[in-house]
Amino acid sequence: MFSVAVVEDDPITLDMITDALETQLDATVYSFTRSKFARDFLLQQTADSLSLIISDQVMPDYDGLSLLKTCHSSGLNVPFLLITADPNKALVMEARKLHVTGFLAKPLNMKELIQKSKEVAVRDK
Repeated sequence: MFSVAVVEDDPITLDMITDALETQLDATVYSFTRSKFARDFLLQQTADSLSLIISDQVMPDYDGLSLLKTCHSSGLNVPFLLITADPNKALVMEARKLHVTGFLAKPLNMKELIQKSKEVAVRDK
């Protein structure tokens, strides 16, 4: 089973990502518009229950890298794709230190999102 947690505060973008993952990868998607709820969910997951996390960087409450740090501190080490409209050097350097699996630029290209998710799915098997 390929399960993905998606954290994106824009509901339209979240729906597009969820639909693409469900229809093209037959993934089980746990979608969140509020990073606070996503954080609570992630703290209860294991590498056996979750295959991938896709998160926006800029959100209220917790940003994407804060969620990744939370995952690491709780022992949840699963691939993490970071969505950002501003891949500045400082963000990229910090993300690499935290072992972000990959980046997705806004505006999102759904083909790229599916391709990167597929690569993670293949590695996961």
